[in-house]
Amino acid sequence: MNKLFASTSKNLGQIIDWHLLLSSLIALMAFVIGARALAAPMLNGAGATFPEPIYTKWFSEFQKKNPTIAINYQGIGSGGGIRQLIAGTVDFGASDAPMTDTETAKSPKKVLHIPTVLGAVVVSYNLKLAEPLKLSGPVIAEMFNGGITKWNDAKIAALNPGVALPDKAIIVATRSDGSGTTAIFSEYLAQVSDAWKGKAGKTVNWFRGSVGAKGNAGVAGLIQQSEGAVGYIESVYAIQNKLPYAHVQNRKGKFVAPDVANVSAAIPAKSIGDIEKQDFKASVVNADGDKAYPISALTWLLVFEEMPKDKGEQLVQFLNWIMSEDAQKMAGDMDYAPLPKELRAKVQARMKSIKLRMQ
Repeated sequence: MNKLFASTSKNLGQIIDWHLLLSSLIALMAFVIGARALAAPMLNGAGATFPEPIYTKWFSEFQKKNPTIAINYQGIGSGGGIRQLIAGTVDFGASDAPMTDTETAKSPKKVLHIPTVLGAVVVSYNLKLAEPLKLSGPVIAEMFNGGITKWNDAKIAALNPGVALPDKAIIVATRSDGSGTTAIFSEYLAQVSDAWKGKAGKTVNWFRGSVGAKGNAGVAGLIQQSEGAVGYIESVYAIQNKLPYAHVQNRKGKFVAPDVANVSAAIPAKSIGDIEKQDFKASVVNADGDKAYPISALTWLLVFEEMPKDKGEQLVQFLNWIMSEDAQKMAGDMDYAPLPKELRAKVQARMKSIKLRMQ
């Protein structure tokens, strides 16, 4: 009996020892993984709200695949993102408008513009109509400079025969912050209206009586809250908030919806070489083409050509991943237009010029 007890105790001790060893190994592995995660630098970015929904999705999916990489992004508007990049308070910026010569001159290092997706700025409104409103460039321009003040104006009615337009004042909602969405929209207005020439930019002096808000979400909120309101927002914000938006007349005279196919038509294959020659900073606003939605635009991540090795490696890894088929499909699923495959290949080739240095 004593021998049996001794044998059993010995076996039990061995089992306990193995459990202790296994527990220690698990604890050690958890410590190592945790330490690596803590040691991994946080990538901080800020800027455009235009692509913020797809960026938020991308950051989340990328971090699932790469749990030791952490990315923080603040949608503060393109102007704010550029200012923070220049000041060195973020690792990357985001903008729907290329940096101006003045902004470039202030930057401590050369900045690369990495196009990520195409999106559409829509003219969204709060009216109960049986079908989408049809608007032309000149009419939109007049609405946003205070020249057309009623929804049943003869110029709007002429574009929408048979539609019962209300005798209601137009409330114009705009951006109050420095905005790439504003830059896209005002560039379009300047192309379709002489009255807007020379007035395009990330900030615009809107006419007295317009109402401003920060971010695409802020403008969407203004439209949603006020019957008779009209404003310009990225199409995803209109879709998410169930807001109607106009079909806009393009250069071929056709009224087109801002769907993915029509936004993609703003970059025909023949234009990709020209986009590369312009260092990927080309505008596709008011593109020529039967199906092209006229207020389509590229949006960019802004990164320094020279970066610290630890953060730079991780940022380059992310930039290459968003050029993948999987990431671009996510963009299409969220109503952004994926970049053409040929353009993505050229962008990835350009990213090879990024220099990583030891700190």
